[in-house]
Parts: sequence; structure tokens; C-alpha cells
Amino acid sequence: MPIHNADIAAIFTEIADLLEIEGANPFRIRAYRNAARIVGEWSRELRTLVERGEDLTRLPGIGADLAAKIREIVETGKCRALEKLRQELPPAITELLHIPGLGPKRVRTLWHELDVQTLEQLARAARDGRIRALPGFGAKTEANILQAVEQHLSQSKRLKLAIAAQYADSLAAWLKGAPAVERIEVAGSFRRSRETVGDLDLLVATHDAQAVMRRFTAYEEMRDVLAAGETRGSVILKSGLQVDLRVIEPESWGAALLYFTGSKAHNIALRRLAQEAGLKLNEYGLFRGRQRLAGGSEEDVYAALGLDWIPPELREDRGEIGAARTHRLPKLVTLADLRGDLHVHTQATDGHDTLEAMAAEAQRLGFEYLAITEHSQRLKMVHGLDARRLREQCAKIDRLNEGFKGFRLLKGIEVDILEDGRLDLPDDVLGELDLVVAAIHSRFDLPRAKQTERILRALDHPYVSILAHPSGRLIDARPPFDVDMARIVRAAKQRGCFLELNAHPERLDLTDSDCLLAKDEGVLVAIDSDAHSRADFANLRFGVGQARRGWLEAKDVLNTRPLAELSSLLARTRK
Repeated sequence: MPIHNADIAAIFTEIADLLEIEGANPFRIRAYRNAARIVGEWSRELRTLVERGEDLTRLPGIGADLAAKIREIVETGKCRALEKLRQELPPAITELLHIPGLGPKRVRTLWHELDVQTLEQLARAARDGRIRALPGFGAKTEANILQAVEQHLSQSKRLKLAIAAQYADSLAAWLKGAPAVERIEVAGSFRRSRETVGDLDLLVATHDAQAVMRRFTAYEEMRDVLAAGETRGSVILKSGLQVDLRVIEPESWGAALLYFTGSKAHNIALRRLAQEAGLKLNEYGLFRGRQRLAGGSEEDVYAALGLDWIPPELREDRGEIGAARTHRLPKLVTLADLRGDLHVHTQATDGHDTLEAMAAEAQRLGFEYLAITEHSQRLKMVHGLDARRLREQCAKIDRLNEGFKGFRLLKGIEVDILEDGRLDLPDDVLGELDLVVAAIHSRFDLPRAKQTERILRALDHPYVSILAHPSGRLIDARPPFDVDMARIVRAAKQRGCFLELNAHPERLDLTDSDCLLAKDEGVLVAIDSDAHSRADFANLRFGVGQARRGWLEAKDVLNTRPLAELSSLLARTRK
């Protein structure tokens, strides 16, 4: 079975989790966590590098031991080190880590003090009131754990969009190898760029349905074939992901793509429009009686209903149909519109590539500028920069800029917002930078009023340019801060600074609704990769998808501006 980067990353993450539950060496744990992040975000499939015999130690953060494990996983699908750890610990204990607020240290405490090993045992311990007595927990934490466990147990498993993309791209490429395939598209929530995907909906246009179905069920990552009819098939991949295939006649391609892209609410609204006009809309086309009026393309179907074509990311029945009827749909931002990236890290803190390598990759991508924004001194674990080291990096950036033509490195910092709203570095050094990206990395649990005031005070600082990952959430791992986002957006407008849409697939922060709020208030959004290596620039794809779900156009995005205009906008943020 082909091994994807996500599979390798999942193994390294589980090793790190189990080691931390065991209380192993922190440096060893950190090495696996870093490797999991690097591998999971790497833009090329590592199995290809293994097959070519390339030196994996050239990857940032990957030494000889980790390289050997990657080869072992690719070649065997297993990792002996993980198997050994699983034998030493309870088999289901890592499931506890899926509960927000439970890290490995707390899981270790629950295991040793209460013999909690499963989600069901965790829920029982919370209901019995036994968790609150443990050091570092308390009644409020116990209640939050119980609520999170019950919610987790009731939810079906969903994959983050970036992980689903690995499986979708691989399967689509396999199906394209069938000569009978005329067109292929991954539809559903994946095409709408939802943050998480429950399953994959795959559409194929062909005149030979049987040939396509045979190739589909012969895919080597297949675990179970649930159904394989003439036009419909459903399978479970070995990763556990369900894939539903619909084989479509080319003349119905547009109608089927529209139907299976969704959303359900959008489709219902379209069918209502059709019914009001005496028509019938389904996955085969738009009909008046038995006469097909449209169906070969989505554009034809929308046009026959009196609508402009609606981009998939907007199809949530949130006003897009009215906008399409009156020709007021936004011209959504695209990846090609971005002229640079305003939030990246290098080896100076917790990045994995040099300053020179990050600059070279940005130029290869056609960027005009790249902002280097290391962590500030408070984050000692990632070697955050103090004033002296920051000035040294700025001097290096100045020297590099002397050799660039048509490209510029911007001097910045991702400065920590302290609990009281002050910043982690003095004004004299912040004033020397091109931009200051302010971020919260601690005390996520402050009450709503206090957390909001903390951020507002930071935004009022004379040198803050951008508020990074504004809600602080990690998808399926950490809920957003309890803050008044409307007040924060209005404060950013009044202050003249900007909000970040952090494109890291674990974050996608701003949410689509907050993007729309920023757009309505006239606050520009920076779509940033938060890259810690050259491969991480690929995150921008997912950030743009999120921005499109939030109705953002190029004019709504800060880093679609050319350098001169960007520099002017950044300068205005300084009081």
C-alpha cells in the first residue's frame, strides 16, 4: 500500500505522544514532533524520495535515525519503535489526547492516578467527580473534559483538509490512468474547501462505466468495498477514509458536479428556484418535462436558472444565490494574486531552513517580498529572539537585500502578547522593523472580557501591524479563545492595522465567517503561511481556500499589494 506523508506524520506523532506519556527525554519527544510536522507538511511524497534512493537527511530536522524510520515505514507500512511503545502502554490511551485540554502530561496523570485508559473510563471518572481532586485539574476542568468527551464520542471522524488532499490527489491520479476517464473531480466539502472532510465524493465522466469501476475497486489502498454497481461505488481506504464514486455520462457532468459539490442547503435553494420556474433540477440536468435544458456544465445550469456561476467555496446558502442573480458575486482571491508572505520563520528560532533558503524559495514562487517574523524572547523553548539577536538578524537581512533585484526581505517579528496586553520586546527595537506581527501563545483560558481587553491593548500599541491567528484555535485540538471578535475587528479598523488568516492547516484562522466580518468592516486580511520550512509555503493553498469561503477578493487581502503599496500601508500602522 502506498504510504502518504500523512501516514508517516501520524506514526511520528503517536511515538511522541507515547514517549511523553511515558515521561521520556524531552529532546527525543521534540525531535519526533518536529519530524511529524515537517513530514506532514512536505509538498512532495516522501515515498517517491525513498524509491529513488535519495538522502532523506537533507530534509530539515531529519537525522539518520529518523530517515531510517521513514524508509522502514514506506517499505513495510510499520515502525518497530511504535510497535514496541504500544506494547508498553495501554492500547487506547492515545485516544485521550484527542480531547481538547488533555495533553500527554495530563493523560499520564489520569492513567497513573485513576487508571483511566479509554474515553469511556474518562467520561465515567468525570461523572463520578474523581478528576477534580487531581492536582492541576479542578471542577471546571472536569466539566469541560466531560463535555468534550461526550461531543467527541458523538462525532464521526473527519480529516483536516490538507490530509484529505493527500488521499484525494493520489486516488484521482490513479483513476486518471484509465483510458475511459474523460473528466474527474473531487466534489463535496473537499471542493468547497471546508476545514475538515468526512469522506470524499469522486466524480468521473465516462462512456465506459464498468472500466472505471473496475479500476476504482482495484486501487491498492483499498480496505473494504462497500458497493460497486454500474454507476455508484463506495469503498473504505486502509486509512479509514470512505470514498464514494459516481460515474457520470458527459452530457450530465455539470449537473452532477453541482449536485455532489453541495452544500445541501445550496442545492435545496437551487431546486426551489427551478420549481418556481416550472422546472426540475437533479444530478442528471435541468429539465422542463422530459426536455433537458442544461446539464453539460455548471455554468449552463446556473445560467438557465438566471444566475451567474457561483464558485464552490460560496455554496453554503449564505446570500450567494441573491448575489448571483443580481451580478454582485465577488471576484474571489486566487493563489496567483498573492505577491508575498508576511509570516515565516527560519532556523534562528524554530524554523528548519536558513534565511537564505527561505528567501530563495520565495523568489522561486514569484514573490516580490517575504517578511521574516521569528518568535520573540518569551518563547524560550523555540529560542525566541531577544533585542540583540533580533537586531543581528535585521542586519543580516539588510546585507541580503543589497544583492536582490525585484525582491525584498522585510524585517519583522512575531511578538508575544503578554497576559496584560503588553508586548514581549521593547519599543525601541520594534520601531526599527518593517512590521510587527502580534500573537497570543499562552493563557488561552482567560475570561471573555479579559482576553478581549488583552488583545485590544495589544492592537493599540504604536508598532503593531498584524494580529496573528486571531482566535488561537487549533482545529479539533484546541477551541478558539473566548473573545468578542466583532470588537477586535472594529478596533483593528479604528487603529488601522490588519488581521491574519493563518493558512497552516491546523489553524485556518481566521474562520470564514470572521473573514466576512473583516471584509464588511473594511479591515484587510493577510493570508500567511506561517512557514517553518520551504515546503510550508504550500499552506497558502489552504489559506486562499478559506479566504474564498469568506468572500474575500484580492482587494480585501493585504499581501496582494505590490511592495511599494504594502510598505505604505504598513507605515500607516505606526502611530
